[in-house]
Amino acid sequence: MAELIGRGLTEQGAVVDVIARGEDALWMARPGRYDVIVLDVMLPGIDGFETCGRLRAAGVWSPVLMLTARAQVEDRVAGLDGGADDYLAKPFDFAELGARLRALARRGPRERPTVLEVGDLRLDPAERRVCRGDVEIAMSATEFSLMEAFMARPGQVLSRLALLEAGWPDAYENRSNVVAVYVGYLRNKIDRPFGRDDLETIRGAGYRLRRPER
Repeated sequence: MAELIGRGLTEQGAVVDVIARGEDALWMARPGRYDVIVLDVMLPGIDGFETCGRLRAAGVWSPVLMLTARAQVEDRVAGLDGGADDYLAKPFDFAELGARLRALARRGPRERPTVLEVGDLRLDPAERRVCRGDVEIAMSATEFSLMEAFMARPGQVLSRLALLEAGWPDAYENRSNVVAVYVGYLRNKIDRPFGRDDLETIRGAGYRLRRPER
């Protein structure tokens, strides 16, 4: 499949390198070298999700299109949350692939996401890391998405619907209590071990990450 795609893009005038393994892509894709990168998910060695994440952590911000047979919503969310710019499921039409790649190439490399800091909390979207002071806090993909939403708007009350949209786009009804459950998970990670209570419940309105006092 990779060879066929490479041949087709070459016939359209593109200069193409075909790499078999994610590990090889890490050293081939130096910053600024490629206008766009196509990644399959099911690769030998590290998979496409991890490859994309490592590329972003290494400062490679060429647009990435994930091309894979894994078309479930959770797979698409994992790919996009991991740093991909587009996601195309197999089977696909080659004309559509070419159009998407041209659109991504016109867009050009995106800038590294800004690191968010609220008090001693620090969230790095590129490296997918959250720290409280010098302590790194492990988070699931959903927990990270919710934490990013809170840290992007410190002091603001986020409704349950806004948090559903941040963590589970198109996946849950507004009646679900999953937000309260995950807010509890976050408190157990960012607050309670440190003797803090920064993640507040605003009764009847939603939740808020307390803005640090000056």
